[in-house]
Amino acid sequence: MDYEHSFQTLPVSNTLSSSVLSFLNDKFRARTDLAGAPALVSELRTRCSDLDRTLTDLNRSLGASLVAYASFSDRFDAVFDDLSAKLIRLRSSTCSPTSSFSDGGGEGNGKAEKILGEELPALAKEVARVETVRIYAETALKLDTLVGDIEDAVSSVMNKNLKKHSSTQNSDEMRLLAIKTLKMTEEVLTSVTKTRPKWARLVSAVDHRVDRALAVLRPQAIADHRALLASLGWPPPLSTLTSSNPDRKSAEVPNPLFTMQGDLKHQYCENFLALCRLQQLQSQRKYRQLEGFNRKVALRQPLWAIEELVNPISLASQLHFSKWVDKPEFIFALVYKITKDYVDSMDELLQPLVDEAMLVGYSCREEWISAMVTSLSTYLAKEMFPVYVGQLDEESATGIRSQARISWLHLVDLMISFDKRVRSLVEHSGILLSFQEDGNLQKISSLSVFCDRPDWLDLWAEIELSEALDKLKPEMDDERNWRMKVQGAVLSSVPEDFKSPAVSSAFLRHLSSMIDRCRSLPSISLRSRFLRLGGAPITRKFLDCILQRCQEAEGLTALTDDDAIIKVANSINAAHYFESVIKEWCEDVFFLEMELNQGDQLGLSGSEYGSCEEPIKGSEGGIFDVEIGKLGEFRAQWVEKISVVILRGFDAQSRDYMKNRRQWQEKGEEGWTVSKSLVVALDYLQGKVLVVEESLNRIDFVRVWRSLAAGVDRLVFQNILMSNVKFYDGGVERFDSDLQVLFGVFGAWCLRPEGFFPKASEGLKLLKMGEKQLQDSMAGGEKWMKDNGIRHLSVTETEKIVRSRVFKS
Repeated sequence: MDYEHSFQTLPVSNTLSSSVLSFLNDKFRARTDLAGAPALVSELRTRCSDLDRTLTDLNRSLGASLVAYASFSDRFDAVFDDLSAKLIRLRSSTCSPTSSFSDGGGEGNGKAEKILGEELPALAKEVARVETVRIYAETALKLDTLVGDIEDAVSSVMNKNLKKHSSTQNSDEMRLLAIKTLKMTEEVLTSVTKTRPKWARLVSAVDHRVDRALAVLRPQAIADHRALLASLGWPPPLSTLTSSNPDRKSAEVPNPLFTMQGDLKHQYCENFLALCRLQQLQSQRKYRQLEGFNRKVALRQPLWAIEELVNPISLASQLHFSKWVDKPEFIFALVYKITKDYVDSMDELLQPLVDEAMLVGYSCREEWISAMVTSLSTYLAKEMFPVYVGQLDEESATGIRSQARISWLHLVDLMISFDKRVRSLVEHSGILLSFQEDGNLQKISSLSVFCDRPDWLDLWAEIELSEALDKLKPEMDDERNWRMKVQGAVLSSVPEDFKSPAVSSAFLRHLSSMIDRCRSLPSISLRSRFLRLGGAPITRKFLDCILQRCQEAEGLTALTDDDAIIKVANSINAAHYFESVIKEWCEDVFFLEMELNQGDQLGLSGSEYGSCEEPIKGSEGGIFDVEIGKLGEFRAQWVEKISVVILRGFDAQSRDYMKNRRQWQEKGEEGWTVSKSLVVALDYLQGKVLVVEESLNRIDFVRVWRSLAAGVDRLVFQNILMSNVKFYDGGVERFDSDLQVLFGVFGAWCLRPEGFFPKASEGLKLLKMGEKQLQDSMAGGEKWMKDNGIRHLSVTETEKIVRSRVFKS
C-alpha cells in the first residue's frame, strides 16, 4: 500500500476537529515520529473495523430483542385468551338463577363456597403473576432500548472523534444525548430497585452494560475537556505569577476563564456542564448501588471539572518547585498566589454551571482551594519530606548534628502559616463551618500529609520535643529562675498567687507553643497523638526536675533547716501552678474534643490500627490526665513530708513536757501562762510554720497546718491523756492553759483552732467536768457522751480519761 500517497490526501489542518489535532500533535511531536505512521494507520484501521463489528453486533442484538418481544407478545395473547375464558366460565357459574340454589339446597351453597374460597383466589394470583410478567417484560424492553441508545450514542461520539471532518458540535450533541439517556435509565433502575427488589439480576445486567458505556464516555469527555482547555490557553503562563515584583497586582494576571468570548466561551460552558452532569449521574448511580453502606464516605469525590483545571497548573508549577528545594517559602507563595488569583472566577463563572447541573453540596470555590492544597500536599509528601527523613536518618546513624531538624521545623512553620492564609481565604466565602461539620478540614490543610504518614507526625513531635528541652535546659540550670517568682497568673485566669518560681512559667510557655502549633493539624486524632508524644513528655520532664530538687534537699538535711523547707516549698508551688494552668487548658473545647475522640476509639482492637497508627500506651482519658494526677500526688507527698518533719521536731522539743507526769498534780508556775517546758516546743512549731507560710502557696499551706494540727492533737492525746497520769484540779488548770496557748499558735489561720484538735479538746472538756457529772458518765455510756458533746472519743478512751481525774475530798 502506498502510504505516502495516502498522506498527500489529508485535508488542511483547519478542517480537522480539535480532538483529532490534539491526537496527531501527541503522536507526531518530532520529524522522527513520522516513521511510525504506517503502524499508526494500521492500528487506527483495526480499531475502526472493531467498532464497525461492534455496531453490527449491536444491530443483531436489537433484532434478536425485537423477535423475542414478538414471541412474548404471542404468549401474552394466549395467556389473556385463556384468562378471558376462565372469567366467562366464572361469571356463568356465579350468575345462575336463584332458584337453582333454592332447589339444590346445600349443593348450590357448597359450589359457591368452593368458587369463592379456592378458585377465585387462585385466579387472582394468576392474574397478578401475569401482570408481573407483563410489567417485567415491558421494563426489560424499555431498559434494553435505553441501553441500546446509550451504546449507539457512545459509539457515535467515538466514531466522530476519529473521523476527519467530524463536527465538534455534533459530537457534543451526541454526548449530551447519551447523558440524557443515561439519566432516564438511572431513573428507571432507581424505581425498579425500590419497588421490585427481586429483580436484582435485571438491574445488575443493565448496570454492567451501562458501566461499559461509562468507561468509554467519561474518559472521552475528559479528553475533550482537556483539549478545549488547551485551546483556551490553560494553564496560563506562570512566569507572570512568579514575578519578583511585589507590587504587581493580581488583576494584571490574565485569566483565560474571563478572557474567552463568543462561541469558545459557549463551547466551554457546555462542555463543563456536560462533565458536571456526568458526575452527578455517577453520584446517583453510586447512591443507589451503595444502599445499606456508608454513602457519605463513598459518594464524596472532587469535582472532575475543577480537577482538570488544577492538574495542568500543578504540573507546570512543579517545574518551578524543583528549583526551590532550598527555598520552600517560594513554593508556598506561588501556590497561594495562584489559588487566590483564580478563586473569584470559580464563584462568578463556574458555580452557576454546577448549580444548573444539580450537583448538590459542591462549591467551586471550595473545590478549587482544596484541589490546589491537595496538589501541594502531594508534592510535599513525594518530593520534600522523604528528603528530610533521609537526612534525619543519616544524622541518627552518624551522630553528627545537621541542619535537617531546622529545615524540618522551617517547613512545618511554612505549612502552618500557609494553612492560616488559606483558612482566611475560605472564611471569606463563609464555608468554613461546612468544612468543620463535615470533618473535611484536611482538604484545605497542607498538614494533611501527616494523615497518611503518622510516622512523620511522630518524627515531628520528637523534633519539637527535642528543641523544647534543649531550650529549657539553661533555664532549669539557672538558679535565679527558681528564686524569682511568677508575678500573678501569667498563663491562667485564676487570680490565685501560687508563689511559683519563674521556671514553671518557662515550661508552660514551651508547652503552650507546642499546643498552638498542633492546632493547625486537620484531624483530632492527629492532634491528640502529637500532644501525647510531644507535649506530655514536657510535663513529665518538669515533674522529674522538681522531684530531683526535693530529693536533693531531703538528702542533704532531711528537711530540718529552713533553706531545705523553702526549696521543697518552691517545688510544691511550681507543681501547683503548673497543674492549675493545665487543668484550665483542659477545660477548653480543643481538649474536650480530643478526649471524646479518644473515648470513641477505645473499642478498636490492635488489628484495626495500621502499622504506623498503633495506639499510644497510656492514651486513655484526657491528654494530660496522667500528668495532672502525678502532679497532685507529688504535692500531697511533699506536703505530708513537710508536716511530718515539723511534727517530728515538735515531738523532740516537747519530749520532756510530755513525760513530766507530776506536773498535772500541781498548779502552773507563778507568773507563767504556759508550762516552761512547752515554750521551746511551741516556739519551734510557730517558727517553722511561719517559714512554711512565707514560702508556700496558700492552698498547700492550709494542708500543712491542718496536718500539723492533727498530728499535734494525736501527740497530746496519746502522750498525756492516754498515759495513765492523774489530773488534780491544778493540773487541769495547767493543761487548760497550755492548750489555749497551743490553740493560739494556730489561731492566725482559723477562727476556732480548737476544732482542729478534737481529741485534746474533748479530753480537756471531760477533765473540767464535775465529779457528779463524771460519775454519771460511767453509767451513761454512749448516750451520755452524745448528750454532752463527746463525739471524737470512744467509750474506752472516755472511761480512761474519767478515771485519771482526781478530786480532793
